[in-house]
Amino acid sequence: MAQLFGTATPSVIQITDMEAKVFRALLCFIYTDSCPEMEKNSMEDDEMPGVAEQGQVEEVLEDKTSEVVEQTQEEAVEDEILLQWLQDLFVAADRYNLQRLKFICEKQLFEHVGVSSVASTLALAEQHHCHGLKAACLKFIQVLSPSRLQTLMATDGWGHIATTYPSVLYELIAILASNQRK
Repeated sequence: MAQLFGTATPSVIQITDMEAKVFRALLCFIYTDSCPEMEKNSMEDDEMPGVAEQGQVEEVLEDKTSEVVEQTQEEAVEDEILLQWLQDLFVAADRYNLQRLKFICEKQLFEHVGVSSVASTLALAEQHHCHGLKAACLKFIQVLSPSRLQTLMATDGWGHIATTYPSVLYELIAILASNQRK
């Protein structure tokens, strides 16, 4: 009789390379075409600033780099957790070819870019061939003040880029050199 109805033991698929909260968000997106954790970050506009018009990107970047926001330790930790979650969800969306979710994550990653996170976001963009996010990160770095650039270069993420993606450094140097000529 068991042959007619399949095996008596339940089938379980274990996913070991993804955190439960990321997988939960991935499933939520697949079934509802929305991601509740990210909706609170006001995602009504599907246009990613990283691939928007040049003037719009520059306005956003000027606001981000000139604005000095004092964060409490708790807010900084929450931002770091959110950023890691977004990066993990972005990787999962890329792995399972969920282009809309990947696009949403790109947009959110750009909106959360800062001196402490731009290097890891740039590495992620390079690794997953996201040209819009990469261009936005390079533009963000391009408008940093020398002291903030020094802070960026002291991060672990910058060291990772230097060793893993040296071509990105060459590209950044070319961009900075072309700005010097203008």
